[in-house]
Amino acid sequence: MDKLWNKEVEKRFFSEAIKFCSPEQLFYTTDDNKYLAYWPKGYEGEKSTLQSRNSLIGKFTEKWTADLLQTVIKEKELFAVPGAICEEIALTKMSPADVAISRNKNITQKPEDIVAIIEVKMSIVWNWGFKKGNVLNCIGDYKKHTGNPGLLRSDTMLKAIGKSINIRVSSFKAAKIPIIIMGNTPITDSYYAKVDQLKISGIIQGFWSVNPNPLDDNEKNIKETTKRGFYRFDNIKELTDSFTTILSEKQDFFSSMKNRKELGRIIEIANKESTYEKKAEMFLKLIRE
Repeated sequence: MDKLWNKEVEKRFFSEAIKFCSPEQLFYTTDDNKYLAYWPKGYEGEKSTLQSRNSLIGKFTEKWTADLLQTVIKEKELFAVPGAICEEIALTKMSPADVAISRNKNITQKPEDIVAIIEVKMSIVWNWGFKKGNVLNCIGDYKKHTGNPGLLRSDTMLKAIGKSINIRVSSFKAAKIPIIIMGNTPITDSYYAKVDQLKISGIIQGFWSVNPNPLDDNEKNIKETTKRGFYRFDNIKELTDSFTTILSEKQDFFSSMKNRKELGRIIEIANKESTYEKKAEMFLKLIRE
């Protein structure tokens, strides 16, 4: 796979899904019997909800992401494993990792084999019209319909944050594993400061969009936030370089609330070690006691 998310990927989803689903399971039906992926802005007819597409697009995007990441890490002797389970770090059968990057292909993983956790938060971005004969037409980007796809939904962001925190606090064994939230849309400006703070605090290493052009007519959209808590990738090389960096760095998550006297004591003891690495190891050991 040498391309990031685009309209052709969405067309492929609908083309594959329509082989075993009815149009009513994939599209909204307007008063004049048109099939649309989203309600257009300004539509005044009767509206219904559509839940049946959610699980289908969820499975599709997780598989698509795993395939994309396998391309990115193919030279690192690593594997992109969808649905990975690791009970020790709160990745259960009921709530597995969407994709784990691991040293092996097993569904059931050990913490020491997982080198990154990817949570996939993607959905259909553009609006699509469907006609008999499996004819699909793109009829506008997300600014022209009433849906809030991907990372533009607040509840999607909150779910991603909540699951990441659950992994982080599950065990010290999760402290060395980067967590990436991968989407295919920008984020709303109300989350700019939040995603930067989540990155600075070490809970999440980034909200990454792999959709270079989510808006039509080359309309501008956010490339990155101030601290790169959110980042939009425009090509495979950018994504590969970022994964190379994050997988090569040995990092540790730590979080604590101690009074300044205790914190000063820990720093003083750690500072007696002979190297920066040993100072860090002692600091982490003491702060977790």
